[in-house]
Amino acid sequence: MGASRDPDSKPWARWIMMGVFVVALALLFVRLGEWQLDRLDQRRARNAVVVEHENKPVADFASVMNRPITEADQWQRVRVTGTFDASHQLLVRYRSNGDQTGWEVVTPLRATDGRTVLVDRGFAPRPPGQDFPPPAALPAPPSGQVSVVGHVRRNEQGADNATVPLEGSVRLINSVKIGESMGVPLVDGYIGLLEVQPAQSGGLSQVEPPPLDEGPHLSYALQWFSFTAIAAIGLVILIRNDVRDRRKARARREDARAAAASGGESHDAPLAAVPDHPTDSSTAPKE
Repeated sequence: MGASRDPDSKPWARWIMMGVFVVALALLFVRLGEWQLDRLDQRRARNAVVVEHENKPVADFASVMNRPITEADQWQRVRVTGTFDASHQLLVRYRSNGDQTGWEVVTPLRATDGRTVLVDRGFAPRPPGQDFPPPAALPAPPSGQVSVVGHVRRNEQGADNATVPLEGSVRLINSVKIGESMGVPLVDGYIGLLEVQPAQSGGLSQVEPPPLDEGPHLSYALQWFSFTAIAAIGLVILIRNDVRDRRKARARREDARAAAASGGESHDAPLAAVPDHPTDSSTAPKE
């Protein structure tokens, strides 16, 4: 009979499966790292736009908000004159401002050129320990003609249940959806109020612009790329350890076979049969 075969003499299938899994995991990690780098580029571009626009003089509303507002248009300062429409102002739910949470108030402003633009008049913090209770009444805007200076903001995007007003409140500020609910065409985008003359009351505070930092995106990207390297190194270590363990197991089996072979063979000569009572012809009785 031939020698028995090692049932695991060809581990290639297992190694290939491990390799496929690690490659898929590495590709995922690389993609996540690239996504974080893309977020970093977007953050840097936004910061550059904010700085550029803050250093420019205040522009006329009509010269900027006469087209669809893009990311590059955001955070410009514009001035517009008109009259607030308090009957259509909205509470904007679940907002944050710095490290505070609360709501904002958006009020349409009919400009002197006949167009209507949304103005985010400011932020009100949520009372401590309360779950965003709506105020009994929204603070009224200044009456009569006003002059507003504010940041240009683009429409916020989301599902209809977030952008379509319901019972005087909305989750996201989108001039298209709000205009449809009002039955009035609105200027694309909206204005985040910085100053208004005459001054408004009601305790609303200015919505802060985004912080000019790069955030955690670079460190997150480096982490994902590190995970990729760890996965590749781990695969090499696993295969190396597998090969080492198999060599050790093979050596133990060979030693066991050698020991069994040497133990089964005897080198001692067989002993001669010895009678129970030795006989001597000189002493044996004679007949």
